[in-house]
Amino acid sequence: MSDFLILAFLFLAAGVAAVPLASLAGLGSVLGYLIAGIALSPVLTLLEVDVVSIQHFAEFGVVMMLFLVGLELEPKRLWALRNRLMGLGGLQVAGTTALIFGVLVLFGMDMRMALAIGLILAMSSTAIVLQTLNEKGLMRGDGGQASFSVLLFQDIAVIPILALIPLLAMPGAHHPHGGEEHGASLSIVADMAGWQVALVTAGAIALVVAGGMFLTRPVFRYIAHARLREIFVATALAFVVGIALLMTMVGLSPALGTFLAGVVLANSEYRHELESDIDPFRGLLLGLFFMTVGAAINFGLLWDELFFILGATVAVMVAKAAVLMALAMVFRVRGADKYLFGLGLAQAGEFGFVLTSFAVSSFVLPDDIAPRLTLIITLSMMLTPGLFILYDRVIQPRFHRPVERDADEITPKGLAIIAGHGRFGGIVNRMLLAAGYQTTVLDHSAAQLDMLRTYGVQAFFGDASRPDLLHAAGIAEAKLLVVAIDDKDQAEAIVHHVHQTYPHVHIIARAMDRRHVYRLYSAGCRDIIRDTFDSSVRTGRSALEALGMHPFQAERTARAFVSADRHALYELAQLWKPDVPDTQNEAYVKMARTLMTDTVLGAPMGAYHERSTRGWTPPTPDDTKADAVRSDG
Repeated sequence: MSDFLILAFLFLAAGVAAVPLASLAGLGSVLGYLIAGIALSPVLTLLEVDVVSIQHFAEFGVVMMLFLVGLELEPKRLWALRNRLMGLGGLQVAGTTALIFGVLVLFGMDMRMALAIGLILAMSSTAIVLQTLNEKGLMRGDGGQASFSVLLFQDIAVIPILALIPLLAMPGAHHPHGGEEHGASLSIVADMAGWQVALVTAGAIALVVAGGMFLTRPVFRYIAHARLREIFVATALAFVVGIALLMTMVGLSPALGTFLAGVVLANSEYRHELESDIDPFRGLLLGLFFMTVGAAINFGLLWDELFFILGATVAVMVAKAAVLMALAMVFRVRGADKYLFGLGLAQAGEFGFVLTSFAVSSFVLPDDIAPRLTLIITLSMMLTPGLFILYDRVIQPRFHRPVERDADEITPKGLAIIAGHGRFGGIVNRMLLAAGYQTTVLDHSAAQLDMLRTYGVQAFFGDASRPDLLHAAGIAEAKLLVVAIDDKDQAEAIVHHVHQTYPHVHIIARAMDRRHVYRLYSAGCRDIIRDTFDSSVRTGRSALEALGMHPFQAERTARAFVSADRHALYELAQLWKPDVPDTQNEAYVKMARTLMTDTVLGAPMGAYHERSTRGWTPPTPDDTKADAVRSDG
């Protein structure tokens, strides 16, 4: 018991220490886990821990991950991926295997060994790539979808590869224990004929699909009546473990079985509950798996053959990237997505460890090659976060930089100029147009303007922070300027220039937060609309109604709150200093505490109502000067 507790503490502490540091450094969680495993390696060696056996247990995290991926992938969407799944995925595995096979044969390696190594290294890391793509929000892009198609095909391809490897065994090779293969004790197809194996395999897959469609709903409905979350979690785990066990017994990949079950349950009403129950175990086991990979690195062999192993690792990654980039061109994966696809899948994968072990036990690979192959797989996985960093910081910015083109000639010129036509400025423009006013819209996104013109919206390309462009847009004759861009510095610069040069122009500026309000106020704007303030107030009003307050009473309370907050904002804007942090500005902090107590925490509901006795009537000229700062949007 104490041995288990020591190991659990070591792995958890190493992960907690290393992963946040790696994430803060922009290295990603996967590299953090690998670093934690490397740091633990000397301690585990001292304690004589069998890291490989822990790794086999932790590999179940990959199985759980594919189950969760299946839950997110509806059968209709999977069918839509069939062309890329078979074409892109199949050609990647075949092309990479053929390239590595050819090079190894050229260097004199036996053809059967070369083919086995090519198949092993053709696999990429589903765990690293999917987790990294999801963390970075790249999964829904073209590069992410192409990567997913290849990874999914690779997971499926593991099944025929496992069937092929024993056929590549060296002549005269035999198993030392009467021909019993690793894991055969659990197999129910070991002594069956080929047609019987096919029949049992088809039956197992049919059982998983039928069980997911017809059995899971009544079972989970029955379990839900107990109203005990731990029982539902146990049922979900038993469901995943049971499918994995069934797939193992019929000689299939447990990852494929659980993925198929996830796809079947993608439209189930229990999908989100299953996802929330399984995800914590998936995260912990995947973290443990990556730590065991780091801990299992044979540094003695690495130092002895450093240049050979590093060279072989780089060669494998370059070969895979070349095949992937060529396929990206054929399947029209363009721009930054092409490089994401090529770099993201250039590593070898976790299935490589399984296939290497199986190839050795099947006498396809000699014992002295396996450690070197394992090192190449491990190093390629460790280099992958660096490739994603290269993509993020070097490649992607080159494809997403603003399109360089000359500003448009602006005709005709409206009385209202709108700088920025996104989700904020677009609504303002539509309202003004609907009321019959002519507007001049400026935007610095060529893609946005092309989209607007497709729908018949007139807009002009140009940077509104340029004084010459504002002049060309007719700012001297305009009555109104709406600054709706989301760049704080540019918005402040525009406000300052127009306020100083064209004082007759009424400026309405979009503020991203409270400090941005103060900056715009200092620049001369007196009509400032906070980006999410109005929607937050409306949410608060709905919350009051949901708690039983009469709608009219809730509306009056909301208006009173807006008025009180506007007054507070005006008072604080007078004390704000741009070169002093808010918490160190004593006058600002004192006023903020006073206003918070007086206008929010200490005010009874009646005080709000007294401030809104106008009800629904328009404001009068006698309103306080606090109304000069409008931030109720």
